[in-house]
Amino acid sequence: MGQTTTKADLVNVIAQRTGLTKNETEAVVDCLFESIIDSLKAGKRIEIRGFGSFNIRFKNLRQARNPRTGEKVTVEPKNVPTFKISKEFKQAVSESLKNDE
Repeated sequence: MGQTTTKADLVNVIAQRTGLTKNETEAVVDCLFESIIDSLKAGKRIEIRGFGSFNIRFKNLRQARNPRTGEKVTVEPKNVPTFKISKEFKQAVSESLKNDE
């Protein structure tokens, strides 16, 4: 389970499957990522059926500890992007990993 798939790997697979050039595919992938980021920056939720949803979650002001020193620190309130996978996505990955055992 230790391998990483990079953006370049995704571009290669998509280019192969669609017949687009790698440059065309990379432009599409970049545009997709930029569109997701732009929507989240605008406070919009993104839902991709069968894949998952991206959202912004507000985290309140809280107290935490510095793991090195144990010192208490205040963490400022902030908005953080989140991703929740769909049931179909989760089930497909889970079943695939069961079959690999």
